Amino acid sequence: MFRSRRRHSLAWIVAALLMLLVPAAGSGAGTQPATVGSATVLIYHHFGDSRYPTTNVELSAFRQQLAYLAEQHYHVIPLAELITLLREKKPLPEKTVVITIDDGYRTVYTNAWPLLRQYGFPFTVFLYTEGLERGYSNYMTWAQVKEMQAAGVDFQDHSYFHHRLANRPAGMDEAAWRGSIRDDLARSRTILSARLGHLPRFFAIPYGQYNTLVIDEARKAGYEAILTQDGGAVGPDTDLFLVPREPILGREWATMPHFKEVLERVDLPLADLQPGIAPLVNRHPARIGARIVYPERYDPESFGIYVSERGWAKGHLHDGVVAIANPQPLTRPMNRVMISAREKASGRTAVRFWMLIAP
Repeated sequence: MFRSRRRHSLAWIVAALLMLLVPAAGSGAGTQPATVGSATVLIYHHFGDSRYPTTNVELSAFRQQLAYLAEQHYHVIPLAELITLLREKKPLPEKTVVITIDDGYRTVYTNAWPLLRQYGFPFTVFLYTEGLERGYSNYMTWAQVKEMQAAGVDFQDHSYFHHRLANRPAGMDEAAWRGSIRDDLARSRTILSARLGHLPRFFAIPYGQYNTLVIDEARKAGYEAILTQDGGAVGPDTDLFLVPREPILGREWATMPHFKEVLERVDLPLADLQPGIAPLVNRHPARIGARIVYPERYDPESFGIYVSERGWAKGHLHDGVVAIANPQPLTRPMNRVMISAREKASGRTAVRFWMLIAP
């Protein structure tokens, strides 16, 4: 079914050889090539369903996007192959794309699958199991899932209740909160194992909202990788338990200019996040920023920091750290932070996101 996979073996060999030929930026232990291969994981929800304008992609736009991937010779690979490349520290070939779909709405079966099958593109659907178990009319049936699975479509876990797992319910202590997450994931994994014939390997976080507690419980549940809804590219430094995905949806983020833009992004490896992804106890951190793992790769004047409720600010690289002062407390219960820069060698935009969630 997936004819795009036949091109990948040669692409991986070529990518590996090219990695050996690219001179390292700087010198000494720990330096990296000036540019490395990257992949883009796309995330979709509804297809051709105008009732959900914020999470829908029109079929005309979806056709155009798939045609672009084919015409521009992108390597559309299964999610499992990408995770294997990351786990085994193998080079990522340029122009690699993974297609994922969240929730399991009926339009995946009626509208998206016929087009994806036409192009021979593999894809993964993360299932909201309660929606299917209760037979909600807006979701696929298990019979449709089995039909697609028999044709080679990959199905993985999106939780049972589809709750905002990073939000602690009122009056619940941490132990009970962890227990509720654990029970939700166990219930979903049990159902998917029975329905699909295997335990799910990968987990897409509902609403993309996470903190250290959510990630910890999901790892303990046994998933091999956890996917977010943070934008950004996947690179060799990507954490298998915080894999970013580019949302393709709505009026602006489903347009071809935006689609092409996200395909050109590369990863920006960070460390020592300030603040980190632990539940935000102090709503007034003095600084927001991070250490740039490979600062020599980027134009030092190109750094910027975006915080949801603050907007954009210019970032200044100092001793390998990019940060901005935070003069006022954060008021939103959830913020996304993004650091961006321009890669010297390629001129491409490098980005990395993370979440700040107050309990």
